[in-house]
Amino acid sequence: MQASKVYFTDMRTRDGNSLLDKLERLIKKAGIEQIDFSGRYAAIKIHFGEPGNLSSLRPNFAKVVATTVRQLGGRPFLTDCNTLYVGERSNALDHLSAAATNGFSYESCGCRLIIADGLKGTDEAIVPLTGTRHVTEAKIGHAVMDADIFISLNHFKGHEAAGFGGALKNTGMGCGSRAGKMEQHCSGKPTVSAKACRLCKQCAKQCAHEAISFDSKTARIDHARCVGCGRCIGACNFHAIVNHTDSTNTILCEKIAEYALAVLKDRPHFHISIVNQVSPYCDCHAQNDLPIIPDVGMLASFDPVALDQACADLCNAQQPLPGSALDDNLRAGSDWHDHFSDTFPATDWRATLRHAEALGIGSTRYTLVTVK
Repeated sequence: MQASKVYFTDMRTRDGNSLLDKLERLIKKAGIEQIDFSGRYAAIKIHFGEPGNLSSLRPNFAKVVATTVRQLGGRPFLTDCNTLYVGERSNALDHLSAAATNGFSYESCGCRLIIADGLKGTDEAIVPLTGTRHVTEAKIGHAVMDADIFISLNHFKGHEAAGFGGALKNTGMGCGSRAGKMEQHCSGKPTVSAKACRLCKQCAKQCAHEAISFDSKTARIDHARCVGCGRCIGACNFHAIVNHTDSTNTILCEKIAEYALAVLKDRPHFHISIVNQVSPYCDCHAQNDLPIIPDVGMLASFDPVALDQACADLCNAQQPLPGSALDDNLRAGSDWHDHFSDTFPATDWRATLRHAEALGIGSTRYTLVTVK
């Protein structure tokens, strides 16, 4: 496969030249203006950040992208899907409140915010896939699939299961509905917490396979009938239905690539990575640890595989920050010669990129073009 172009600018600024100015120049040099936005809906996929986490992206970055899209005639909206885990972003009401807490609004971003999989995470589009290893029907937030153009705007950081979270994870895992996230995280089927169950019976209304029954104390799921679709998880207002994370990290990474394929195939897409405050953990945590390396820069490309590879390479060229989790592990004897593997030795971020490249999403070969 031919090498892809990845455009890069560092975090240095001079008077009258802000990081936001540099981001606008970067995405234009990378070719965003080549996309025909005229009258078309453009989903800008972002992670709004769990409240309490201060390393997630500021809304200022999103405003640059949304304003550029609107100037090109497009109709942009910021979007994310609800989380599988219990927290402040597991339903659309709390999710939008969390986004507001972190400063995201029409005024701060210049476009509307839409939770792509709806109120309870059950508003999904089923996207058939062929030639994949694990997923035959991806469950993607409906608003993402309704959009004409897809843009990924991600905070590049570490991740405890995938090694790092970049463009592919922001797209694949991030755009999965709650049931889609369950499919990626879990090879099994959900169970009921009897302590949390209120016997409201809403879960049974969502089950197409008559797998849910009730006794005097709790709902029960018959795994012989259950197909693992996960819709009951979104139906429960009391977080009584849970999944067990039992996929290996490699399978998880490959499923992320397959879900990314479902989102990206057959329409224009563009990807932006902000590599600053590279915390060891995902922005889904309600706190952030000391960054493991210094800030690197901002990158953009039409190819999310090349973009993730370039971000990883640039990160690995940095010196670990003293006192960080990475520094602690290196002092304890970790020696994988890779910052993300040394931070979380049980992960292999290359599995996502290898599988995405095999699926034809993009290439790990790239040419880095520096933008001043």
